[in-house]
Amino acid sequence: MTTPFPFTAVVGQDDLRLALLLNAVSPAVGGVLVRGEKGTAKSTAVRALSALLPKVAVVPGCRFSCDPAAPDASCPDGPHEPGPGTARPARMVELPVGASEDRLVGALDIERALAEGVKAFEPGLLADAHRGILYVDEVNLLHDHLVDLLLDAAAMGASYVEREGVSVRHAARFLLVGTMNPEEGELRPQLLDRFGLTVEVAASREPEQRVEVVRRRLAYDDDPAGFAARWAEEEAAVRQRIIAARELLPQVRLGDGALRQIAATCAAFEVDGMRADIVMARTATALAAWAGRTDVLAEDVRQAALLALPHRRRRNPFDAPGLDEDKLDETMEQFSGEDEGEDDPDPDGPGGGGGRPAPDSGPQGGGDTAARPEAGEAGEPQASGAREQSAVRAAEPFRTKVLSVPGIGEGAAGRRSRARTEHGRTTGARRPRGALTKLHLAATVQAAAPHQRARGRSGPGLVIRRDDLRQATREGREGNLVLFVVDASGSMAARQRMGAVKGAVLSLLLDAYQRRDKVGLVTFRASAAEVALPPTSSVDAAAARLESLPTGGRTPIAAGLLKAHEVLRVERLRDPARRALVVVVTDGRATGGPEPVALAGRAARLFAAEGVASVVVDCESGPVRLGLAGQLAGELGGTAVTLNELRADSIAGLVKDVQRRAA
Repeated sequence: MTTPFPFTAVVGQDDLRLALLLNAVSPAVGGVLVRGEKGTAKSTAVRALSALLPKVAVVPGCRFSCDPAAPDASCPDGPHEPGPGTARPARMVELPVGASEDRLVGALDIERALAEGVKAFEPGLLADAHRGILYVDEVNLLHDHLVDLLLDAAAMGASYVEREGVSVRHAARFLLVGTMNPEEGELRPQLLDRFGLTVEVAASREPEQRVEVVRRRLAYDDDPAGFAARWAEEEAAVRQRIIAARELLPQVRLGDGALRQIAATCAAFEVDGMRADIVMARTATALAAWAGRTDVLAEDVRQAALLALPHRRRRNPFDAPGLDEDKLDETMEQFSGEDEGEDDPDPDGPGGGGGRPAPDSGPQGGGDTAARPEAGEAGEPQASGAREQSAVRAAEPFRTKVLSVPGIGEGAAGRRSRARTEHGRTTGARRPRGALTKLHLAATVQAAAPHQRARGRSGPGLVIRRDDLRQATREGREGNLVLFVVDASGSMAARQRMGAVKGAVLSLLLDAYQRRDKVGLVTFRASAAEVALPPTSSVDAAAARLESLPTGGRTPIAAGLLKAHEVLRVERLRDPARRALVVVVTDGRATGGPEPVALAGRAARLFAAEGVASVVVDCESGPVRLGLAGQLAGELGGTAVTLNELRADSIAGLVKDVQRRAA
């Protein structure tokens, strides 16, 4: 068995370690989401925590880890007779990103259930994690329906498995830990809210601390057992402190004063719902128990706010997580006071929309960054009035209606285009390929009915064979690759105009986030095109690249389209099931080189020949309009729409137009 890296040997990352320990003291806190760049000890700290948890007593032979002192009455392996249990270490179970629903919640043998009436159940990872840790690395890459199942089980403390009216329930209480790199995409806000605490981690910029990290890691790699032995005393002390805090927890008193501070803080930062208040209360109580106190103090409430509120303040993926600590201190001070004889707080206290993040902490921070002037590309002098200009801030984003890819796909689950999925409305039945997951009952009965006499049926039940089973085919929605091809040339450089263009792209990025798409960004200007952002699930990374995009130079539309075509070719090799939607943002005025308009047309016809869905956002303005963007859309086999028509109230016919042209 591999010796884990000692928890107490992790250098720095104080907030991460505290959040994990608070959940170890009180699993009711609701787990922790760890956000941070790669290589910041996220996984190391989580795996190290499992060695600190006290051993658990279990019923011998129970696959669901029932507590012998209070066995689960509905345990599928029960009922259990009272008696002594056996002690074993708390488990840490890892949920792979590519796991199936059956692997997570368990699987019922539908064939035996129909033919014999037997609930034959194979436990999943939720059963294995009961009374331990369930760790999900890269939780932001997990399919949404698996995250829903996971968080529902964590909230209810039980897992329900249902297949065509046959159901099994078992206890599933665990410490839920998810880690993620925000560069690879965000979780939906409603899923973020289901994690009790969140922690942002980053590598230290202090040379001495970085040296110590390397020194300890090398020592561990050379001799894991010896390194762990050197930290055994510290590990034992923390383990004993967890046990003591668990025992003290029921005695901790959460007074009215602390509750008022919690409620006032949640109201001041305008978090949605009441889950934040409850999580803060549980976290503050756990903090007091961890400190060995039986009373919750203001410092506990403040620390609980810093752990429980940052991820609940985000309204869209472009908002940077975090709290304005000055506003937090002001709120805490206004509602401070003793539990008894305290004056009523000012009802007109702070209730604003929360503090603003640091200027460099989010994608909006690069808006005023001046780009370096260009000394001409490929030896080509800049035309008069076509010099590179500094980046322009995007206009306020707006709501758009959906742009969908025609036809029916089979890509990753999402919310954009029609697709055959595991979840959705039932549209038919087929023979199962591999394990049966979604039974089509009527089709199964219809397949078995003609053979009942030949199979010697004598009782009321059907005689079912494996060949009779039918898998339900379902239709839902998929996420697509939305590839933006943005004109950053001099003809687009008017500040008000480019701000409107960026605002439109930002609006489409927000829509892509909500529909669980991957996004990519190709820009073209001067004499070439570049991939500003390879396809990714992180729309805030795309927004950051867009915000700092400079403009100027000629308009090589052909270069931009050819670069986009190459991006799609590579992406098909990586993810062949994901269909693409190309969004070209330009005024269509191709310049530079011989026959630029004809070259752009030939490049566009490559997309039309491959049936790639496309939309051209026509940015042409002024009294004289050449209609070149519309011509480009025709060559692409797509449709053209103006900036004004992108808004939700004026785009009603766009999807039908896209589908009609692609038909």
